[in-house]
Amino acid sequence: MSARLALLVGAALLSGGCEVASDIGKPCVLVRKATAAEQQAEPDREPFRDIYESQLQAGQDFISFGSVECEDLVCVRDAAFDPKLEATDNPATTQAKGYCSKACVPPDNTQLQDPCAVNHPQAEAQVKETMSCRPLLLDQKALDDLRANDPATYRATFGDNASPNFCASKPAASN
Repeated sequence: MSARLALLVGAALLSGGCEVASDIGKPCVLVRKATAAEQQAEPDREPFRDIYESQLQAGQDFISFGSVECEDLVCVRDAAFDPKLEATDNPATTQAKGYCSKACVPPDNTQLQDPCAVNHPQAEAQVKETMSCRPLLLDQKALDDLRANDPATYRATFGDNASPNFCASKPAASN
């Protein structure tokens, strides 16, 4: 029995040092939930629709829930994201892209690993270098107020998510 226990403890200790690959930072396509009219018109189609470059404004954070490329179904486009459009790309038909993210808790001194560590091989260097756990779109008070005052809108927009914090590139420092 003690040999099995030693083997199990050894395996647990060895696996603790392995880095687990995650999708954080992996490129993804931004999507939105289909409207009721869109769902009614195409009931057999998936409930999400692509977002196109023409539908976004530069310099704003954007969170997309439902991105199938991401393990946590969250695709983020931060205010500093550069879509790298080609001259021939039509913004009305070019899918808007971001990078995979997840809800997170800002790290403190007791955590051994950064909750937003980027180790995906397809992640861009700038995303890897600037990723942090930070509020996107709303702070905690605004999120709580929306959930309390308009639960239907809250649920339609944020689902079950209760935190404003997501893994996202740090905003550029203002001069």
